[in-house]
Amino acid sequence: MRKNYIEPSMSNAGNIYDNAIMESFNKSLKTEVMDGSKIFVTREETKKAVFEHIQLFYNRKRRHSSFGYLSPLEYEKLNPE
Repeated sequence: MRKNYIEPSMSNAGNIYDNAIMESFNKSLKTEVMDGSKIFVTREETKKAVFEHIQLFYNRKRRHSSFGYLSPLEYEKLNPE
């Protein structure tokens, strides 16, 4: 991670909840995009698949329990800031 200038954690040591949301997202991403049947040959192919999954499915169609089983887009329409 450090080699690629990625910060490994954003909170104090010992905080068991610091990465829970990202770990849940990463599990979903691995399950839904990188399910083992698809082999990505290039970095660009991988980036495209992840981008499309997040922008076209995860944010627009995938229902989230934390939003009352609405997609993030539906939730934002009903709850504008």
